[in-house]
Amino acid sequence: MIYPKIALAQSIIEICLAKGITNIIISPGSRNAPLTIGFAQNPNFKCYSIADERCAAFFALGIAQQTKLPTAIVCTSGSALLNYYPAVAEAFYSQIPLIVISADRPQSKIDIGDGQTIRQENVFQNHSVFNANLNEDASVENDLKINKAIETAILQKGPVHINAPFEEPLYETVDTLSVKSKITHSEEIIGTKIIENIEDVLSIWNSAKRKLVLVGVNEANSIDQEIVDNFANDPSIVVLTETTSNLHHPSFINSIDTLITPFDDTDFKAFQPEILITFGGMIVSKRIKAFLRKYKPKHHWHIDTLRAYDTFGALTQHFVMTPNDFFKALLPQSVQVESDYFSKIDTIYSLRKIRRQEYLDKISFSDFKVFEKVLETLPVDSQLQISNSSAIRYAQLIHLDPSIEVFCNRGTSGIDGSTSTAIGAAVGSGKPTIFITGDIGFLYDSNALWNAYIPKNFKIILINNGGGGIFRILPGHEEKPVFNTYFETSHQLTAEHLAKMYKMTYYTATDVPSLEKNITSLYNDDNAAAILEVFTPTFENDVILKNYFKQLI
Repeated sequence: MIYPKIALAQSIIEICLAKGITNIIISPGSRNAPLTIGFAQNPNFKCYSIADERCAAFFALGIAQQTKLPTAIVCTSGSALLNYYPAVAEAFYSQIPLIVISADRPQSKIDIGDGQTIRQENVFQNHSVFNANLNEDASVENDLKINKAIETAILQKGPVHINAPFEEPLYETVDTLSVKSKITHSEEIIGTKIIENIEDVLSIWNSAKRKLVLVGVNEANSIDQEIVDNFANDPSIVVLTETTSNLHHPSFINSIDTLITPFDDTDFKAFQPEILITFGGMIVSKRIKAFLRKYKPKHHWHIDTLRAYDTFGALTQHFVMTPNDFFKALLPQSVQVESDYFSKIDTIYSLRKIRRQEYLDKISFSDFKVFEKVLETLPVDSQLQISNSSAIRYAQLIHLDPSIEVFCNRGTSGIDGSTSTAIGAAVGSGKPTIFITGDIGFLYDSNALWNAYIPKNFKIILINNGGGGIFRILPGHEEKPVFNTYFETSHQLTAEHLAKMYKMTYYTATDVPSLEKNITSLYNDDNAAAILEVFTPTFENDVILKNYFKQLI
């Protein structure tokens, strides 16, 4: 076995191995050479080389998203480290374990004018769960910091930063270890399985005739079917799910905006819950946030083993446990109350679904029509990755087959690494993966394709409407040069030559027949990763979407 000569690098590598950190994404550089040598020449690690640090970090995030295990990213000193920050922030808010290992100059070389040198210590402090600032020499003190960083990433499900100063020479190797690293062990604690003061909780629950369950980003198969059925059979419960909730039942409302956008004040007051129960990650729908902030519930309970955001300014209790454990403890002791809460909402939503289909059947080729056609044709049991902005919002309006697992970077809701994350997720899961993205998000993260590990069963559906279409939907849209240049960022670019450069099969569609034909070809293409670029009319998309909500009544 070949090891780096630098003892500190040996310690980091050995502790990572002992802790089961085996997926390592390395970006090229000189200062991190001791780490690169040690990780890449050890067969116990699966190493990936990705040059662009921003893409590398989101790629790692995608792997961690799927494996549920910490993934390490390794970079050289200087600005290379700062390019990790968007993915670090996403990992922080999405509760994904990510281990940043940065090589640094020794402390004596900082702020004296050396190249590729910045103040690296604690650079992610506002968006990390632990920062290990190591000393130059291997030591028990350093070992304890490295152990603590990895353990914290696992326990708190978030990004940690290990900053390691190395002095030249950097490339020397040895064939035996010079360190015996100290390995510590911590027991994972996942909240509690007991509801404290359950009598008080039951009293509130059993007397409420309007209970609203709102589910954000959620892991598939994390809620027992018995609990799902209980929700569905309780007349006092309405369940609102988002596309990213991965929670399904025919009686659940799976398009929140379709339900509530046409509501007036009387409707909102009738819908106002006595108890709001939330679990899962961030919510996409701005309309549900606005509703619950204005028509606040008397009680808002959030269930999560780690955090509870007061999203609606009404949080009354945080249950530090898994949602499944919470409902397993609560529901057997609960009693159903007479209520028409569900039946009234179900009647309204049933009519909304009829209106939705009537509208989709008559609209012309547009973003909305494309999303209908694409989502209804997704292969069963595939994985769907969606970029942010318009793409995830359109996806909220269309029914999906329950077998399809859905993911989106909703921690910070940025477009900056959606493609890289999707590729990492495809690698991490091994499942056939379809990534739906808009043109601005795709172009912004086009370096994601500079990646030698893209699986053949990874397919991109790129909806190109010539700019940032979401800005046409948001308030403030005016058809003027300032809007077109600085908000919409109008362009005439396509993915054709990028696909050719990266040896991906390229298909196009400009209407329903070509879409239906080429989407079938896309899914049946077993020879290579592929892109289907769908061109939609820039000036019609926002009108068609806005009219949709008017046609629901």
